[in-house]
Amino acid sequence: MTAKAPLSVIAYRKIREAIRKGRYSPGDRVLEDEISRQLEMSRTPVREALHRLEAEGLLVYEARLGMVVARLDYQMIMELYSMRDVLEGTAAAMAARHASEAEVANLEHLLSLEDRFADDAAGMAEHNRRFHEAIYRSAHNRYLLRTLNALQDPLSLLSKTTFSLTERRTAAHPEHVAIVEAIRARDPERAECAARAHIRAAQQARLRIMAEDAAWNAEAQTD
Repeated sequence: MTAKAPLSVIAYRKIREAIRKGRYSPGDRVLEDEISRQLEMSRTPVREALHRLEAEGLLVYEARLGMVVARLDYQMIMELYSMRDVLEGTAAAMAARHASEAEVANLEHLLSLEDRFADDAAGMAEHNRRFHEAIYRSAHNRYLLRTLNALQDPLSLLSKTTFSLTERRTAAHPEHVAIVEAIRARDPERAECAARAHIRAAQQARLRIMAEDAAWNAEAQTD
């Protein structure tokens, strides 16, 4: 019989999932009493969960607001994509060496579903996450998998998905195809190049979103 997780762990998992899924956005306040009511538990385990999330960098304490979801600055975002470039390329190369036929077939199946999300930015973002996680698992390296999964938390702190750009949703599919074709061909070098090109294209889309947001904020301040 599996022991039930402590309430603080349950609260931690639920709050973390809410941040990852965008139910809390960067800068949003995270109120201890409100979460306690939602989770139907006392404030003590919720407080412990919030402190753990603060220690992990998902939450920060601001003097006038209390606990809020962390925001990533420009340098942090660039560092995040730099790490993704290296790690995702490595994962694709290792998948080309180690993926089973069933895992390659699963990647191809995921590719076949992407047309469904042509007009759905949130749906495409979630599907893209599943696609990349399938590559991570196909690499068959637990340490690489753990490191890539650790990047999911800071990724959840980005203001919006790059798939909010129509052209990014269109461009992502052939990029995914190139990665899977290289994995299917058992060509690690080509798989790595395709994966890194994909991440760099995503980074360019992110820079465009950041520039548009900065321009909008500047305009709003002058109105």
